[in-house]
Amino acid sequence: GEMDLQILSKIRARYPGVTINNDVIEPSASQISKYKEHVAQASNLENIKFTWHKETANDYESRMNAEKNTKKWDFIHMIQMLYYVKDIPATLRYFHSLLESQAKLLIILVSGKSGWETLWKKYASSFPLEGFCSYISSADLPRMLDSAGMKYQLYELPSHLDITSCFIEGDKDGELLLDFLTETIDFTKTAPPELKCQIMEELRKPGCSEIRDGKVLFHNNLGVIVIEP
Repeated sequence: GEMDLQILSKIRARYPGVTINNDVIEPSASQISKYKEHVAQASNLENIKFTWHKETANDYESRMNAEKNTKKWDFIHMIQMLYYVKDIPATLRYFHSLLESQAKLLIILVSGKSGWETLWKKYASSFPLEGFCSYISSADLPRMLDSAGMKYQLYELPSHLDITSCFIEGDKDGELLLDFLTETIDFTKTAPPELKCQIMEELRKPGCSEIRDGKVLFHNNLGVIVIEP
């Protein structure tokens, strides 16, 4: 909910006094709980009505279709979530159909120019979450959007992630970072030694990171796609 509240504050400042309906589609009860905690602690949320739906994007689509509900929206965002969608083109088509005439659909994914793209393309099949999520980057979106005839703009958000601690034996933060990079719990302790060696070597290469002032900086660029009705 942190990002949502930042977005809502921008919208509220742009349209003071306007009632904002914020519908949240989130299958994780713990994530919904965290969002509600942030709302409870925040100020200046008058005129904003929150509705939480504990469901996936696909569940939401099925429920709306069953209710014959064709509610339109002025702004829809999918920030770091398309990895967990089974049929990405179908999901894009459905939520695109919900846009009002002047609306926008915002998508943020890891960039095709990021270290994630390099890491995933080489090693996705070795990570245990293969099948649970899609290893997709912003480089994969234009093909889908073009085939659906959608209008969009692409932007690159430069970003680096300091992963130096990953190379310090026994460093707890480094081990957690490796879990994050590989999407694997306790990667350091559970990965086959050969795979771990390959990953550590790959993370130092220019395709994934750059070495600067003795630090290993992972290419963490994000791709931003803004889709129009």
